[in-house]
Amino acid sequence: MSDEFATIRIARGDGPIETVTLNRPESANALSTQMGRDLVEYFETLALDPGRARCIVVTGAGERAFCAGGDLRERRGMSVETWNAQHLIFERMARAIVGCPVPVIAAVNGAAYGGGCEIAAACDFIHAAHRARFALTEVTLGIIPGAGGTQTVSRAIGERRAKELIFSGRPLSATEALDWGLVNAVHADGELLTEVQRIAAKIAANAPLAVRQAKQSISRGVGMSLGDAMAFEIEAYNRLVVTEDRVEGVEAFNQKRPARFKGR
Repeated sequence: MSDEFATIRIARGDGPIETVTLNRPESANALSTQMGRDLVEYFETLALDPGRARCIVVTGAGERAFCAGGDLRERRGMSVETWNAQHLIFERMARAIVGCPVPVIAAVNGAAYGGGCEIAAACDFIHAAHRARFALTEVTLGIIPGAGGTQTVSRAIGERRAKELIFSGRPLSATEALDWGLVNAVHADGELLTEVQRIAAKIAANAPLAVRQAKQSISRGVGMSLGDAMAFEIEAYNRLVVTEDRVEGVEAFNQKRPARFKGR
């Protein structure tokens, strides 16, 4: 996979962590057709090569916005056919983020409105800058969230709060989003990426196969009965018993040294 995209930047850190920056600052990182295509390509290719990274961080360029939602300038005057064709890309984008086998953290540095809120909610969890704002404003435009927002957000904050947020289209401050359970933590504006990278590094230091199985067990289990989910968990657990990383983890613990996990 090429790291060169028209609307997103890919940066690799010192460890197996990749940062994806939504990079249309002149448009508040609004979600264009091309950005949707770029995100689909990145996350779907990553799904075919999950060993390439152990954690992904998604953030926005500049200080103004994480992503202001769908690019309404691009959408102005669109035919129904073109609108639907574009939205198929956005649907596939959301599924690719949700289905990514590697943990994905949203580092929301500013406004996350509409599709931007949906991108953040499609990630495994969210950390936000104090200046961040969240809103699902689609009903003010005559539509509803269509990139997973009615589902991912309601799973995060509960049905009744999701209804209030989506029916009204009102924004949430970062502090409100924390109180409601949409975000995991709020940081000072200038410290967001430093703190998120610290969490990403902790994740990346752990056994990558174990982290990926844990993600799958949690994500799939929430849609199952408790008994079925526990059975699924055991299947995921048993896949790890035969790995070299399991042997290394126990050996490292007994030798009182950091484990050297290789994803095998």
